[in-house]
Order: sequence, then structure tokens, then C-alpha cells
Amino acid sequence: GLYFLPINTKIELVKGSVEWHLIGHLQRNKVKMAISMFSMIQSMDSLSLAEEIQKRAEQVGKVIDVLVQVNIGREKTKYGIDPTDTESFIEKVALFPNLKVRGLMAIAPFKQNPEEVRPYFRHLKSIFESIKQKSIKNVDMNYLSMGMSNDFEVAIEEGANMVRIGTGIFGARTK
Repeated sequence: GLYFLPINTKIELVKGSVEWHLIGHLQRNKVKMAISMFSMIQSMDSLSLAEEIQKRAEQVGKVIDVLVQVNIGREKTKYGIDPTDTESFIEKVALFPNLKVRGLMAIAPFKQNPEEVRPYFRHLKSIFESIKQKSIKNVDMNYLSMGMSNDFEVAIEEGANMVRIGTGIFGARTK
């Protein structure tokens, strides 16, 4: 299926006015490739990654749109900025001229019942609104990316304006 094709093959297959966003964990050694292929990186999850994106974007004269990934469930198995550190992280990243923070992204803990993730989405929305109110220079809090195939309805009810639907469109991954 489409899941296992290399990204450059997928981009070649789907021509036209498509905006490609990177939504998975980005290793620093893959940043150069990522900024040449994607219009947004939705998973900026550390200062070291932000520094690498800044360096590579500056080299090619681009400004890269990013979403800050927040580890809203504080799960050890997930990447992201701790919710309490998000605002100070964004204030640091806002100083990088080749990065443009456009909002927040989070992956809620998986629950069988989507209602159980509502408090996580609500918490992320409150962080989003708090940062938006600060009007930080070089930060446009336009996007709140939360919710996936199993919980996107609840995420939208709690303020998401961007959702990530993979399984719902492409079906479950097969080994």
C-alpha cells in the first residue's frame, strides 16, 4: 500500500496543489531532506531540532512553518515539549528567523473511548489560547493540530482546526 512507498515517490504520484506536512518524529540528520520536501513540519519537539531546522533553512534561504509538538499526556513513549514548558519553548524558538511557529500539535494518549481524551484536547486548547493571547513576535498561532482517526470528532469539538486522518482514509496498516 501507499504507507510503505518512500515519501518522494508519494509526492511524485500526487502532483498538483498539495501541501505536504511532516507529522512524525524528525531526526536531526533528516532535516535537510525534510525542509526540501515539506511545507510544514508538524512535529518540532526539541530545541536541538529547532536549531537544526533553523540552520538548514537559513542555508537554503527558506522560512519553515512549524507546529510545536506538545507531549500533552506526558507519556514516556511519545516525543514533545512538556505542557508546562511550551510557552517558554516557543519564546526561544520565536527568535529563530527561519522558523515560523504556526501553532501546536499533540497526539493524545490512545483510549478505546474517545471521550476519555477530551481533557487532553481541552488542556492543549487552553495552552494554545494562552500563547495566542501573548502575541509573541514571529509566532502566528493559527493551527491546533490534534485528533486522529479514532478521536478526531472529540478533537474538533475541543477546538482542533487540523486533524490527522490516516487509518480512516488509507485503512489499517498491514505488516
